Amino acid sequence: MPAARGNSSRERTLTVDNLSMAIRNSIDRDDMPAEQALAMAQHVMNFFGYSERIIDNMLEPEDRDAFYMLEDSGILTTEREETTLYDGREWRIHYWLFRKERIWALINGTEIVEQIADVDTSIYDNVPDDVWGMSRQLPVRK
Repeated sequence: MPAARGNSSRERTLTVDNLSMAIRNSIDRDDMPAEQALAMAQHVMNFFGYSERIIDNMLEPEDRDAFYMLEDSGILTTEREETTLYDGREWRIHYWLFRKERIWALINGTEIVEQIADVDTSIYDNVPDDVWGMSRQLPVRK
């Protein structure tokens, strides 16, 4: 369950149940059984524990595939850190992070409402009917 009101989404503690609900809501409620979403949430949370981010090189290829899927749905994101080694070479460290604002939006259903609103409306719906014929009435410059 989400924390008490007034806490920002970054301050809220993310639970396995929260993540499971966000996973189901991000994909499609009918396509992923609750048990499968819960198993995926547990698997991902086992990597993070109490941390806000984890290092990418601790993941196996099949784990990374699941993380990429969650990145596509907006639940996870990546960041990288670059540092210069003593011998002058650049070293990059890649991390995975939760996108808590997106997760809470998926849990609360606000993301679903925004997606439906985007589908139901079009920029052309607001164009008056008389504008559609105007291009034929404009003089052609030579």
